[in-house]
Amino acid sequence: MALVGALFLALLAGAQAELPGCKIRITSKALELVKQEGLRFLEQELETITIPDLRGKEGYFYYNISEVKVTELQLTASELHFQPEQELMLQISNASLGLRFRRQLLYWFLKVYEFLSTFITSGMRFLLNQQICPVLYHAGMVLLNSLLDTVPVRSNVDELVGIDYSLLKDPAASASNLDMDFRGAFFPLAEGNWSLPNRAVEPQLREEERMVYVAFSEFFFDSAMESYFRAGALKLSLVGDKVPHDLDMLLRATYFGSIVLLSPAVIDSPLKLELRVLAPPRCTIKPSGTTVSVTASVTIALVPSDQPEVQLSSMIMDTRLSAKVALRGKALRVQLDLRRFRIYSNQSALESLALIPLQTPLKTMLQIGVMPMLNERMWRGVQIPLPEGINFVREVVTNHAGFLTIGADLHFAKGLREVIEKNRPASTSDTSASSAPPPATTAA
Repeated sequence: MALVGALFLALLAGAQAELPGCKIRITSKALELVKQEGLRFLEQELETITIPDLRGKEGYFYYNISEVKVTELQLTASELHFQPEQELMLQISNASLGLRFRRQLLYWFLKVYEFLSTFITSGMRFLLNQQICPVLYHAGMVLLNSLLDTVPVRSNVDELVGIDYSLLKDPAASASNLDMDFRGAFFPLAEGNWSLPNRAVEPQLREEERMVYVAFSEFFFDSAMESYFRAGALKLSLVGDKVPHDLDMLLRATYFGSIVLLSPAVIDSPLKLELRVLAPPRCTIKPSGTTVSVTASVTIALVPSDQPEVQLSSMIMDTRLSAKVALRGKALRVQLDLRRFRIYSNQSALESLALIPLQTPLKTMLQIGVMPMLNERMWRGVQIPLPEGINFVREVVTNHAGFLTIGADLHFAKGLREVIEKNRPASTSDTSASSAPPPATTAA
């Protein structure tokens, strides 16, 4: 009985766990790039610090060491690697600093070179321990970590829809990579608490050849299309001059029998063509490619001035679009292409036969008039959760059953210092703040 209860609880916990719509893997190949940029930032930080003068008296010996400046930082050995349960570990050994300073010494006894050398060395070590090491700690633990604050977690995509990149659990680190699970869900801004249940296949990441891998499930794209559907964006109305001239003539000829029965004031009224998606489109990802299925209504009507519109016909349109996914910079972009198109009447089979002549011109109108507008909006893309200043380059897209992966390398479009200075809080400029470790724990 206890075993049955334990199994029930395990199944219940698994059922309640939220599946990720987006996964990101950072491999060890990315760490060398990150390490070099991080160390360059530490060097730049040290060049800007102000070290107080060191002056005083020891017996008959008077000293004044001033204008201390760090000229260079040499790291003979440094290593950045993944550490299970600790995410990242940076190890620096055999580090050395180049210093420039002015010294004024007054002493009464000759042949004291060894004493002076030891004293100056000790004084420099004191300055390093009190000033430089806290700067290193602050730069590494506070400023570099502040870069994570630039990662978009929940942000607007446009005026209608937002996206949620909340982490679903702590990052999982192994010896060769760091994996992160994100919610990866869109939502209509008017319904901020709305969420679509994720019943898609969980994306998997197994590759390690590139610096970064990003995986998206069908849920990621389905939540986007459902959000726009709920926001009322998946509809299009063409009236009068907006309807292509050839299509206008064909539609009037097709429904000539109905039009001639109308009053003369209505016959020459502008034509209206309205497309309205009836249900949220759905995405299907297969190894052979990605497709989007859409079902919409097509309504044809005349809209006389100052009178109610007169409906001529209403039909159903089934379309299948092929989707090409690309990653540019930090933007995930999708380009759609019309592959299958079919219209039929929801009234009778006989009316469906009458609609056959409209099949080709309506498809042409979609390809020429609608798809470019749709792709222009889609090509703006949505941002992937990366820190500011870091972009993807040389991406490769691979389709799987129920999800797709994108492998890419990283490129620093901006230096770390530029990004950190832009987002640096005013309080972080004080390197002696509480963010620094106690002097007893700092060592150069």
